[in-house]
Amino acid sequence: MSSPEVKSSEARLSEIQAVTDSALVHADVEELLDELLDRLREILKADTAAVLLLDRASQQLVASAAKGIEEEVIQRAHVPVGEGFAGRIAAQRQPIILENTQGAGLFNPLLEQRGIRSLLGVPMIAGGVLVGVLHVGSLTRRRFTGSDVELLQLAAGRAALAVRTVTSRSERAAARALQQSLLPAAPPPVDGAQLAVRYAPGSGDIGGDWYDVFTLPDGRLCFAMGDVVGHGLDSAVIMGRTRSALRAYALDSLDPAEVLHRLDRKVQLFEPDAMATVLYAVCEPDLARVHISSAGHLPPAMVSPGSPATFLEVEPDPVIGAEQTRPRRSTTVDFPQGALMCLYTDGLVERRDEPLQDRLALLRDSLFLGMPEAVGATIMSSLVGRHPTDDDVALLVIRRNFNRWNE
Repeated sequence: MSSPEVKSSEARLSEIQAVTDSALVHADVEELLDELLDRLREILKADTAAVLLLDRASQQLVASAAKGIEEEVIQRAHVPVGEGFAGRIAAQRQPIILENTQGAGLFNPLLEQRGIRSLLGVPMIAGGVLVGVLHVGSLTRRRFTGSDVELLQLAAGRAALAVRTVTSRSERAAARALQQSLLPAAPPPVDGAQLAVRYAPGSGDIGGDWYDVFTLPDGRLCFAMGDVVGHGLDSAVIMGRTRSALRAYALDSLDPAEVLHRLDRKVQLFEPDAMATVLYAVCEPDLARVHISSAGHLPPAMVSPGSPATFLEVEPDPVIGAEQTRPRRSTTVDFPQGALMCLYTDGLVERRDEPLQDRLALLRDSLFLGMPEAVGATIMSSLVGRHPTDDDVALLVIRRNFNRWNE
């Protein structure tokens, strides 16, 4: 390659690098793609440019930005992975050049209607993950060069990284906002009991941890603790749906096992890839006994007057979303006056470098017969301390009052 060509190539690459690097500090994917496509059309002397981002749920490429063929975005054009020009690029994860689009079996009729005669497209990949497809087109027959492919591939790679970074940032913010909006701001006042809750976000991606406390029309106290498997916005959405569905089924049945059975059917039908652990409990009107059912969740801990703290013997059934053949079970336990019960998610007790049994023993030893807020503070100090957890932590402490509070 001659010196002028080398300089021209380097100049083109530096332009693309400037666009994508600056985009990494902004939180607007549309702005990034708009500027990138404008620059690509100018550098490559192309008539059209478009980005189709992958929708993982449907495995379709969705037109997200376009220049010279804006109707793709207006019409929200979709291309299944493996179909047509863009779909083949996504499936093969390799650049494709079409010098003549006529008779090439384009999936999207807009490309033919626009009169595009030649196309060059490349996959957008970041960290080994397919993000989408970037392509440019010409209204006249054109032979795209190896230099064009190299430039477009570099732009696609850097754009994919920027899109993934900005999207992850936006999804984390959306998931956190959704999660906080769905969790009760404070436990409701309950005759005969005192409650305290703690929710501590983890340092990693947003999890699907949740808790709920509510009373039924007849005054029964119900509480739940759950953890959707996975992280991110999808888990937060499923968490919200799971919590809402459990409340609805709780109105139809006083048996926790039946409520979890219905919840399981709903999840398997409408969120077939989702899984979650859930512990659900219903107190009798006088709070003297509690009926509990567990879908793979860690057991509650309890401390009673005159007795040491222990974990309740609640046999776990399969998690929500897992295939099972046996009926779900409810366990009934006494809830003596003055006793204190603790529900929690695995983020409180699971650590990579410590045995689970040791952590559970630490939780048990942290329980005492005190005000729920004080007990909750002690538990968080003992098990979380000054070290942020990777996973979210949800904690619910419930104490049944004496007939006369006599602390």
